[in-house]
This record gives sequence, C-alpha cells and structure tokens, in this order.
Amino acid sequence: MVCDGDCKENLRAILPRCGAGTTDRCDIMPIIACDADLEEGMAALALLQPEWRAIIARTGLPQLRRRASGFEALVSIVVGQQLSVASARAVLARVESVLTPLTPERILAATDEEMRLSGLSRPKQKTLRAVAAAIDAGELDLAGLETASPEFVHRHMTAVSGIGPWTADIYLLLCLGHRDGFAAGDLAIQEAARVAFGLEARPKAAELTAMAEAWRPWRGVAARLLWAYYAALKRREGI
Repeated sequence: MVCDGDCKENLRAILPRCGAGTTDRCDIMPIIACDADLEEGMAALALLQPEWRAIIARTGLPQLRRRASGFEALVSIVVGQQLSVASARAVLARVESVLTPLTPERILAATDEEMRLSGLSRPKQKTLRAVAAAIDAGELDLAGLETASPEFVHRHMTAVSGIGPWTADIYLLLCLGHRDGFAAGDLAIQEAARVAFGLEARPKAAELTAMAEAWRPWRGVAARLLWAYYAALKRREGI
C-alpha cells in the first residue's frame, strides 16, 4: 500500500501516551506504518553504503510485514519458531482449534491432553504457559509495550521463561513495527548479510548486531530488505 499521509497518524492516535521522564518510554514510538516509511528508510540506507544500493536494486520495495500485536500474535511467533511457514500455519490452526478462544486464561486452564492435541512441542507448551502466567500476574504487559523503547521491550519480554531474543525481536519488528527493531539472530537475515556484504562466513548474532549499529535508526527497514534479499537468493537457487 502507499501511505496517504494519514496512516501513521491513525496508528499513533490509538497508541497510549507514555509517562514523561523515563528512558524506557518515548512520547511516540517511531514506527514503520506504511510503504512511505519503508521508502524513507531505503533512501537513508542507500546513502550509507553501496551494498545497500545493490540490495535495493535487487529487491525493490520489501514487504511491510506488519501484524497485529497482542497475545495471539505472540503465540503465532512462538509456534513458528524453527518451523517452515507451512508447518507453522498447520500447527497454529490446530492450536486455535483446540485452545479456543486463544487467550491467556484458556492456556492456563488447558489440560496436558489438550496441549498434546494442539500439536505443540513440550518446550513450546511450557513457553506459552509461562507467557500466559506472566500476563495473568501482570508481569508481562503487552499493551504497555506499544510505546516502549526497543531495549525495554527486549528486556521485558526475555524475562519470561522461554522467550528468547529472536522471539522478542520479531515481536518488536512485526507486531510493534518499531523503526529501529532488528533480529540479529535470524538465520535468513544473517545469510543475506553474508552474501550482500561479501562476508567470509555467516555472521553470528553479536557480530551482526555490531555491524547493524551503522544502520540506525532504520534497522527495521534493513531487516525487511535483508529478508527480501534472502528470498531473492533462494529464488535464484531454485529453492
């Protein structure tokens, strides 16, 4: 879609204002709301390094990849860990069928047999129960993350058992749409960076995090471009 100038304001209008005087909150979290935001970030990255100009020439405008935020979105991300897109969709459909309505309360009330029938692996069952318990106890406030800084979101989410850096980063990028979110631990982003920047080996998360410092405050656009570049590489290889 093409931003008509109102899309970002409409999104921001529904976000709660955060309190003043805290480094964990921002008055309006800078987000990626529409294609115009992507284009602005692409222009900024293209000025930084010639590699970005080559990536953009190959990918064109990447997908926006925005999702709704909230518990169901987080469940979807947890379910999709280490699964193909098709497998993740199949498992999520079973989860939604067995554990309906998909709420923290329903997860907490689920029997071991229902969890088994949902198709979730035991580690993912444990993670979803931990997430549901944290929300129920007020320890994880997903609505409150809407206007939080990336550092606060990461710290707050990874404090829950079973939520690792990748899950927090994907939620930050796709559900919250933070402009400077980044998923340094994502294998597709790592491989795309290796090829695009002529690296000898696929960078580890810490190495890619350091490398991505130069891409602030548009790391969210950089992530989307690298995902698109990885997809282009796979098409070239016939995968």
